This record gives sequence, structure tokens and C-alpha cells, in this order.
Amino acid sequence: MEYMQAPASSQGNILCCECGTPIAPNPANMCVACLRTHVDITEGIPKQVSVHFCKQCERYLQPPATWMQCALESRELLTLCLKKLKASMTKVQLIDAGFVWTEPHSKRVKVKLTIQKEVMNGAILQQVFVVEFVIQSQMCDDCHRIEAKDFWKAVVQVRQKTSHKKTFYYLEQMILKHKLHQNTLRIKETHDGIDFYYALKQHGQKMMDFLQCTVPCRSKTSQRLISHDIHTSTFNYKSTFSVEIVPICKDNVVCLPPRLAQSLGNMNQICVCIRVTSAIHLIDPRTLQIAEVDGNTYWRSPFHSLCSPRQLEEFIVMDVETVRDHKQGGGAGMRSNKHILADVWVQKTSEMNTSQQYHCRTHLGHLLNHGDLVLGFDLANSNVNDEFMNKMNPHHIPDVVLIKKRFDRSRRQRRRNWRLKEMEREREGMDTDDERQYQDFLEDLEEDEALRKNINIFRDASKIPVESDTDDDGAPRISLVEMLEDLNISEDATGGEGADMITA
Repeated sequence: MEYMQAPASSQGNILCCECGTPIAPNPANMCVACLRTHVDITEGIPKQVSVHFCKQCERYLQPPATWMQCALESRELLTLCLKKLKASMTKVQLIDAGFVWTEPHSKRVKVKLTIQKEVMNGAILQQVFVVEFVIQSQMCDDCHRIEAKDFWKAVVQVRQKTSHKKTFYYLEQMILKHKLHQNTLRIKETHDGIDFYYALKQHGQKMMDFLQCTVPCRSKTSQRLISHDIHTSTFNYKSTFSVEIVPICKDNVVCLPPRLAQSLGNMNQICVCIRVTSAIHLIDPRTLQIAEVDGNTYWRSPFHSLCSPRQLEEFIVMDVETVRDHKQGGGAGMRSNKHILADVWVQKTSEMNTSQQYHCRTHLGHLLNHGDLVLGFDLANSNVNDEFMNKMNPHHIPDVVLIKKRFDRSRRQRRRNWRLKEMEREREGMDTDDERQYQDFLEDLEEDEALRKNINIFRDASKIPVESDTDDDGAPRISLVEMLEDLNISEDATGGEGADMITA
């Protein structure tokens, strides 16, 4: 301990009023030894403080609920330690602070502090002392959610009775964009859906509300009593939220109920689903009339897909003729401006050695040319068991419904310089067809600009294709303007070896 003295007019020495030792003049008229027996400026400042540390993620707790990544002897760790002492150091002035080296595995962090305080008659004392911070283990909330997989209070079960997962891939990207997967304890994928587990019922309710606004679905809630404390009237429940998404995916051919088709603007009953977002987007391939069917409307008048993606066949375009000045019937709804109506003559690639051709009217007139490959559903030679289609006039049922133009998939994969993020989830009972379905979804994003507006697409720096202009087959691509730069942090927040000490 030492004291700071003000400039004196006389440079002579005086005697200490306690022990008589000659000293330089100071306001207290005492030597340092005698002044130490009367005053302790470190009184009230704890010499040992606890600091909570998570072993799993190696982060420190900054009260009340913030976990920080701090390296040993770093600027961030020193700041955290000083905040622990802030309340007890309001009456002293901090001059300097620094770490005292300790064994890294000792669970002790020592900080040497230099403080000043004004005492008797205006004398300013300065003292150096060491505060020991004891590191105590405590699991953070994030690690607790990872470890306690079975400790859940709510589960959201999302199901869709389809053979294709396009809607689930779209839903996954929406969840990632809005960061609704952060509060989950566990995400488990099953053969017909996905389950989200939560520690709080409120988080499960928030996810269910999000799903109802994102995809056309219906839901119901149930709960099961786990325990009951009769003394405090406390009930412990586990809640289950069941969400069923409509069983319609993009590129499905559907047959609408007659009343629903009439209410949508006298559409033809045979339609194609061009998109599934918060509603089912349908287009009439013979008139270009479009309509949207939300979840409530669907469940009042349900309908089903006439074919699965595996039932689509490959056709080659033999001739295309654009339909101009098509007249709509009375009470018709909106028409699509992105599609062009055309009469197309096609032939199956599996029947090239025959003269069998099919005529159909399609909404893909803006894409198809002579010699192009196109995927379609052969209604003329298919046995479809649908209650609404069986009651239709056979003359109103088209022979072939064309779905989408086909491009070289391997070439599209090579020049795809973007990627999507995925949720970490448990997989069990997965189908070997998942990779093909995921590639179908990526191709849908390239072809549908409206669909990818709700999805974060990241540039893939590891795949920068270099191709000549002659290699371009006309397949749609995503521009660089629509891609986001992925944030990769190569160094930790402390700079690796720690920063300089804080001085006050």
C-alpha cells in the first residue's frame, strides 16, 4: 500500500503522529504502515468470486442469461470478471487490472487489481490486491437441449400423405429463414413427416402457428398428464400438436370436385398444381386459368393427386402451335400471364418405333419447341381410380397432361453454383429416393422465381462452373443477385490467443 501526496510548500520531513518515523508531509500525517492499520480500502470487495463455465461449448456465463466465448487471459474474460466486481467497487477507483498466471487446469483465474481511494483528510491511498475467480461447471441452455433429448414438454408432429417431399423441403427452408428451429430439443424425421420436440409448450404453439401461416394444413392439439402435485395443485402435462399438410405437391395432376371447380371460376376439373406455399396454386392447362385453394377450402372439398412423380413419362415434342385469341367462358377467373397456351403433338420416347402420337393443349407454350423433351401424365392409357374423374364426361378428359420441360440433370448439377442450408435432424427409415426428390426441389427453385423469393439461397464458392456459351441448353438458372454470401468465421471472437489487458 502506498499513498499519493499533494505538492507541499516545504520539502522538509515530519514525524509520523503514531510511531514517530520521519516521513514526507501528507494530509494524514501518518506513515504507510500506520495508515494501513487504520484503513483498508479493499474492504467490501470479495477476494473470491465464482464464474460459471459450460464444458460442452466452452462458454462463460455473463449474468443473467448470456453465454460468451472467451479464451484464457483474453480481453473478453477480463471484462466478464470485472463485471462481477462492479457492484462492490463503486466507492473506489480502478487504476489497473491484469491476469496472474495460473495452471490452465486449476479451475482458478486470478486477477491483480490496482485501486485508489481518498481517506483521512484527503489523502489518496493506492493498493494492489488479487481476486481469485473460481470456475464452476454449469451446462448452458443450448447444450442442455442437446443432451436432454427425451426431456420435452411439447411435440409438433407434421405429416403429409404423399410420395414426394417437395412441400417438406420448402417448409424446411422457411423454418431456417425465420430461425424457428433454434428452440427445438430434437428434430426427428420419419418416413411420412417430421417431429419437433420442445421444452416449453409456448414454443410448440409458436411453431404450429407458423405452420398454419406457411403451408395449407389442419391441426389438432392434445395433452397427457404426466404428474400432479396435490399440495401445490401443480400439473405437469406433455402436449402434442398434430399438423396435417394437404396431400398435394408441386407438379401433381388433380381432378377438382365439380362444385369447387365452379366456385373457382368455372375451371376445368383436370388441373396442374404449379406451386404450394400458404395455398395450393392451380392452373388449367387448357385455358391458362389460375386459382388458389387455401387449407380451409381444401378440407371442405378435398381432392387427391391422380399420379405420383414416378408415373410421369417422357415425351418428345413433334409439333407446337400457339393458341391465339382464346375465348374464356362466362364467369371465368384470372389467367396466367407467365404461361402461353399451345396445341402440342407429342410422342413417347419409349414408342419412337411406332406412329402413335398424342395431341394435347398445354400451358407450357413459352418453353416448348420442336424436339424438346417433356414430362407428362398419360391419362389415356392409365387406370386412375378417382371418384370425381370417374363421373366426368370422357370427352372432357385430355389424353396427356404435360407437366414440365425436361433438361439434362447431370449438366444442371455441374453448373449449379449455389446451395441451401439444412436442419440438423435425426433420420430413420429413409427412402433411397430422397436424393432424387431433393434434386427435383432444387430444379423447381431454378424454374420458379416466385417460389425462391421466400428462401435463402447461398453462393457456393467451391463450385464455380466454367462453361462455354455453346454448352447452354436453355435450362433456367439462378442469378448471382439472388444469392447470399454465407458467413464463415475462421477465427474465434477473441482472436485466438487473447487480446491486450484492460487498463483503467
